[in-house]
Amino acid sequence: MSLDRYAVVGNPIGHSLSPRIHALFAEQTSQHIVYEARLGRLDHFTEDVRAWFREGLRGLNITVPFKEEAWRLVDQHSHRAERAGAVNTIWAEADGRLTGDNTDGAGFLRDLTQRLGFDPADRAILILGAGGATRGLLEPLLCAAPAHLVIANRTPEKARRLQQDFADLAGGARLEASGLEDIPAGPYDLLINATAAGLGSDGLALPRGLLHAQGIAYDLVYGPAARVFLEWAEAQGARTVTDGLGMLVEQAAEAFAIWRGVRPDTAPVLAAIRATAAAG
Repeated sequence: MSLDRYAVVGNPIGHSLSPRIHALFAEQTSQHIVYEARLGRLDHFTEDVRAWFREGLRGLNITVPFKEEAWRLVDQHSHRAERAGAVNTIWAEADGRLTGDNTDGAGFLRDLTQRLGFDPADRAILILGAGGATRGLLEPLLCAAPAHLVIANRTPEKARRLQQDFADLAGGARLEASGLEDIPAGPYDLLINATAAGLGSDGLALPRGLLHAQGIAYDLVYGPAARVFLEWAEAQGARTVTDGLGMLVEQAAEAFAIWRGVRPDTAPVLAAIRATAAAG
């Protein structure tokens, strides 16, 4: 029996948890596929990806540093990808055209609402960082109707550009942009670290009082890289702190559902991945 082939591409890629996640999805849903990690060549990404699809690849996930290049590569974009300016999921249409989507924002919101039980409606949200990760989150968060959303970035101009780009989705929400030194006073119900920096002498220097006593702190990275930020949040009295592993699993489930037409149950997969990471 010929198996449908899928892959994730990045550089580096050896650390990727995606092959394990998709193997668990496939086992759970009785889908017979092959999913592998592929190292992307920095100077040959576009030609490599197009060659892979010509050779029969059915779908591709994209991770660092290729999401923006993937946006330029595909023949057409989903609405989510158009808004995010980045692509993390590709598939081939019947006519051979490549469609690009971005499942990061949907994965984040599903993890936030389903696993953590947080409803953004009428809440105050602070996002640290104004890069591609933040851009992918803004549409689903603003469509969830928060009362107040602030984008704070080391370079305030980048935050203000995002504020302008997404102003049409703000609705009744107060959408603001600031530098990291002049963040509007909290407390915030949800604090998201979407930067590559940790806390401390070489990272973020955050004031006290940003986080509501019953608030949630969410770092988009997962594993040890999130530890310092989450420990800081715990010291501020956060009710819940979490890294981005749940988002990783949920965005993968969104891609899997697009490709295979069936949505896996993410809870047991997240538990298995978390247990493996803890044991390792």
